[in-house]
Amino acid sequence: MIDHARDLVSVREATDRLLTAAAKLDNAAVAEASRLPGWSRGHVLAHIARNADALVNVLEGRPMYPSAEARDADIERDAPRPLDVQLADVRESGARFQDLGAVPADWSRTVELRNGVTDTAARVPFRRWVEVELHHVDLGIGYELEDLPTEFVEREIVFLAERFSGHPDVPPTRLTDGTRAWSTGREADAPEVTVRGTSADLLGWLAGRRDGSGLTMEGGALPSLPPL
Repeated sequence: MIDHARDLVSVREATDRLLTAAAKLDNAAVAEASRLPGWSRGHVLAHIARNADALVNVLEGRPMYPSAEARDADIERDAPRPLDVQLADVRESGARFQDLGAVPADWSRTVELRNGVTDTAARVPFRRWVEVELHHVDLGIGYELEDLPTEFVEREIVFLAERFSGHPDVPPTRLTDGTRAWSTGREADAPEVTVRGTSADLLGWLAGRRDGSGLTMEGGALPSLPPL
């Protein structure tokens, strides 16, 4: 069962880690390229802040973003800001999300995210946790997939494996880190491909953060995954 209150604590802790790490940067470093193609670190920090506000919209029953164009425009607008403004925005937008999360509500209700995707309200804090943790890695400032909390890695692998389950373009695939195993891809009596690797490498591949070069395959080549 999803424990939204516990996930909100994890979000706050992850946000604190990100803010502490990013505070060691300077304005020049914020303007440098992140690990996301075409985005500076300022773009990543701006996105983290605007995502918090977007998820407040979701929990309050409004569209997550007015439009895809508005989302992108807001990130471009905020990306060039100096470090102190970026950090304050991430902190304050995160606090708004936390404050709303503390308000008594029906967490079993269905909410709508982008592109018509729906989920239960209780899963929104975990979705925010994903944004903070993975984008902390994307900043390229020393926080790696291997540094992510074990619980987070396990849950995100499950989440992403479920996301690709039944996808017609992904062959039946078994994932294993040698201790645990997950299945994804289109349905079949048996997996066509077994992908082995560390949990960090499996997560990196599933989340589009690594090319899979650290993984080994049995039964076929590494499947190509559709964009998230």
